[in-house]
Amino acid sequence: MPDTPENLTRLCVVRHGETEWNAERRIQGQIDIGLNDTGRRQALAAGRWLKSAGISALYASDLRRAWDTAAEIGRALGLQAEAAPELRERRYGVFEGLTYAEAARRFPEGYAAFEGRNADYAFENGESLKVMFARVTGKLSEIAARHSGQNIAVVVHGGVLDVINRFVRGNPLEMPRDFLIPNAGINWISLRAGQWAVDSWGETGHLADGALDELPS
Repeated sequence: MPDTPENLTRLCVVRHGETEWNAERRIQGQIDIGLNDTGRRQALAAGRWLKSAGISALYASDLRRAWDTAAEIGRALGLQAEAAPELRERRYGVFEGLTYAEAARRFPEGYAAFEGRNADYAFENGESLKVMFARVTGKLSEIAARHSGQNIAVVVHGGVLDVINRFVRGNPLEMPRDFLIPNAGINWISLRAGQWAVDSWGETGHLADGALDELPS
């Protein structure tokens, strides 16, 4: 069947711009950290890049680093973002605020479960990959159904993109990561006749100085 507006829905899923905690490899989780100067420039560049992409609606996590990235994109596109708390970063519980190295030293058993991608492991005061997967993919599917046949932009977090990539490709949560998740990277996924696909991933051509991918594999 040829692609037509009636049977093809495309989502441009963008990681938020850089923060100081990204640069420090510090685990943010749901702590509300804002963009640094590099991140603001990246958000502006992403907006310019998407200006001619035919985007008709914009969604974003309501955490400030994603929301402010979406605001810059929205200004370029003439759109107001709709908040989607379901697309917040994973709750890392007691790991939040620590660097990856600090978390490994302070919580060696928990960090081994995290690094080993144990999908059932929930940090103290945090959530498991399985719980996160359910909330993220549920909201993503809802957005796609609401905007069938359209191009939509969604601004989220690195951990959310990790889950989305696995969901779309049908890969297990436990599989080591084989894709990049750069700050302000542009990722296109599509839904056609109930089948998801990755159209492009980790695009950074709009970023003059490249971008960080500080996440563990």
